[in-house]
Amino acid sequence: MPLPNALLPLNEADRLAALRPYQVRGTAPFFEEFIRVAAKLFGVPIAVISLVEADTVWFKAETGLEGPTEVPRSNSLCSVAILQQETTVFEAWQPHLCTLVNTDAVLQMGLAFYAGHPLRNATGEAIGALAIIDRQPRTFSEEERAVLATLAAVAMRLLELQVVLEGATLPVPALWPDIYISIAESLTRLDTLTALAEWEESPDTVSAQAYRCSRYEEMASVAADMQRQIRTAIARFGEQRK
Repeated sequence: MPLPNALLPLNEADRLAALRPYQVRGTAPFFEEFIRVAAKLFGVPIAVISLVEADTVWFKAETGLEGPTEVPRSNSLCSVAILQQETTVFEAWQPHLCTLVNTDAVLQMGLAFYAGHPLRNATGEAIGALAIIDRQPRTFSEEERAVLATLAAVAMRLLELQVVLEGATLPVPALWPDIYISIAESLTRLDTLTALAEWEESPDTVSAQAYRCSRYEEMASVAADMQRQIRTAIARFGEQRK
């Protein structure tokens, strides 16, 4: 399916130039654990960090995905997500809801729910998306949207951290172990909060909703802490490279 012009942002040339530093193949620190926790947090089987390239969408990190880690751009809803300022959500996917992409390809995935938040660099170009996917329709609350947006910011910081590490002089600076431990601890806290939310939810509907909201606030707070830690790491590595 040819790429529709409607899938191309007005700043496509600038966007592709902004994407280039992040097209680093290979394993990046924390990505596998981060995407696993993201899927677990929302109770979905699939989560991806995608980079939307000129003709393809490359899943930089994924969990639960069956099939290739790179697909034509016209086959992925992440191509739509980068066109939006906020989260793109399809709570119950139907082909008529979005004709910009190859609906047959989406149906073949068995996708019934999609939520993707754009990954934006410091100058605002959307280079990809953090997306969660389910094979069953589901609702997606405002609290969940807020958490996904915060996690998307963390994913962007992780991409930035990988770029900095790729350019770091060897050996890796001595401050890395402390930074690594602090980020790993935040991921563990996020994973623990997710586990608690699964096991402690009240059976009473009203109480359960209030409980979920409080848990999502805690999760968003931990994710925001993690984002600050990564920013600090990037700044420190940058200072060492001067």
